[in-house]
Amino acid sequence: MAGTGVRRSVAQRERVERRRAVRHHAMAVAASAVVAVSTVTGVLTATAGGDGRDTARPGTTRSPVLVPLPAVPAPAAATSLVPSPSPSPPSVVLSAPPGPSRTAAPATPSAAVPGSGSPERAGPVNATLHRHPASQVLDWVAAHRDDPRRPLIESRIAARPAAVWFAAYNPGAVTGEVRAVTAGAAEAGRVPVLVPYAIPDRDCGGASQGGAPDLAAYDGWIREFAAGLGGGASIVVLEPDSVALSDCLDAAARAARYASLARAARTIHAASPKARVYFDAGHSGWHPAERQADLLRAAGAASSGDGVFTNVANFHRTADEAAYARRVLAALGGPARLGAVIDTSRNGNGAPAAGQWCDPAGRALGRAPTTDTGEARIDAYLWVRLPGESDGCTGAAGSFAPDVAYELATG
Repeated sequence: MAGTGVRRSVAQRERVERRRAVRHHAMAVAASAVVAVSTVTGVLTATAGGDGRDTARPGTTRSPVLVPLPAVPAPAAATSLVPSPSPSPPSVVLSAPPGPSRTAAPATPSAAVPGSGSPERAGPVNATLHRHPASQVLDWVAAHRDDPRRPLIESRIAARPAAVWFAAYNPGAVTGEVRAVTAGAAEAGRVPVLVPYAIPDRDCGGASQGGAPDLAAYDGWIREFAAGLGGGASIVVLEPDSVALSDCLDAAARAARYASLARAARTIHAASPKARVYFDAGHSGWHPAERQADLLRAAGAASSGDGVFTNVANFHRTADEAAYARRVLAALGGPARLGAVIDTSRNGNGAPAAGQWCDPAGRALGRAPTTDTGEARIDAYLWVRLPGESDGCTGAAGSFAPDVAYELATG
């Protein structure tokens, strides 16, 4: 993975929201009478604001590089990734050779071509999810064989598939980094989950700021990212916070970002027809579904993507996210094939009290990663945020915190 950006402070966001609420109320009355990622080996951090909003949030350490993710896919039953008929940015540091994993081939679709309207997308994917074999949690497990917490952390976290983040703007290197992950997945017949996180003005200039210098540079980087995907099936979680957290941009900059995201999805499909690309839908505690659908439509999610993702780095319960995702999809319109993926990495006990976002106590692992959800229009439960990596309170942001991991595993 690579580096990802940090959110604005909770207090700041709450003040902004209060000011907006006052303005909206005044307007209504008048009328009648709206993730530092460090280059720590394989770590992702995230934050949730007091209003329940959060973004992928990495900690601040060294400059982002590609960092590996945690989790080894436990032998799971074959899953199918199909749009049912009816989420501190981590960085990917390939510090170890990619593990075996190979994506199963879905039905052969027509390749998406940049600029095309709504080409056919990849059909069903029948394979288990991939776990990249180099990560902080695996390093910790290997170095602490006698730690009494080790068996539970190993079996419940390290043995699960998780996403691999690419948060460093590193033209010339990203293709090889992506290929290392997808080649390992292809060998084992598994499906990798990849998170490109390099959009300009990432995190609205907050703690996770970063990304490509401009959209032209980003377009070139995403072409290199796509070139590493190969011919196997893959799941691409495209730029967390890029749509839901775009209100800091003016109208022209927002439109330019949305156009770039649509191009990114088309570029990925053209390079890898079996890839499934999901756009940022925030989460159930953020924008109303209809508002989020409007933003996604403007970003080309209905015509260029395969669906939406929710709850990245957040804690909202799976049932709430599934219901929210379906409302977003219904409001979005577009082909019936569009589905949703949900980050369930640490939502087992739901969201903490308002204002508690930094390594909050009492959290638990959510549903295990799978593409066999049994839920209409929910294509997969994924661990996009990496369980056990600190938000910056229990340990350095982005570092693996065994106490946090153990609490999640036992929660």
